[in-house]
Amino acid sequence: MRNESKPKGWNEIKTNDSWAIFKIMGEFVSGFEKLSRIGPCVSIFGSARTKPDEKYYKLAVAIAEKIVENGYGVITGGGPGIMEAGNKGAHLAGGTSVGLNIDLPFEQHDNPYIDSDKSIDFDYFFVRKVMFVKYSQGFVVLPGGFGTLDELFESITLIQTHKIDRFPIILVGTEYWQGLFDWIKNTLLDTFQTISPGDVDLLYLVDTEDEVLEVLNNFYKEYKLSPNF
Repeated sequence: MRNESKPKGWNEIKTNDSWAIFKIMGEFVSGFEKLSRIGPCVSIFGSARTKPDEKYYKLAVAIAEKIVENGYGVITGGGPGIMEAGNKGAHLAGGTSVGLNIDLPFEQHDNPYIDSDKSIDFDYFFVRKVMFVKYSQGFVVLPGGFGTLDELFESITLIQTHKIDRFPIILVGTEYWQGLFDWIKNTLLDTFQTISPGDVDLLYLVDTEDEVLEVLNNFYKEYKLSPNF
């Protein structure tokens, strides 16, 4: 017979789970109200640990500048590293610079290149990710760690399952991403058939700021600019 007993002390645990709904709702409302007014933007992702003297920091600045010069704003996670570089490039080019900040015990702090009225703080990762997905016209993904991979694969999954409209997902840095790209194609698609052939086409692999803009501009010759759901 199955043991239905609960751990000792279970009934004494007090939670505020129901009341958390209102805090979550407040983050959604605040995010939707602020981001619905910013216009078309592209999100830039990458490691918080990348230093200003490293090549991918410099490349992220150049990409953000090019994005702004072509009429888009820039959204980042608001922290240091690649996020700071993205906001810096947008700021230097005189464009919209948005930071979606998250409260973390390490790494995260606001960078100084976010527009003062476009810095938004979140406690919940899942709310923050909804904002990235809803209001970005593309994801530009530079080398990063688990957080970067999380954003990357969630966006692929949502597009693959038609939960959101398609937008370009651009991996920057062949030396960093080629192995992952090959694994997706060779292992997931060719060997195990756990994805469809068209799923590979959701990703673009580039190395320069000009290639990033070429992908964006070619994509939006065919698709309209709008929130993704």
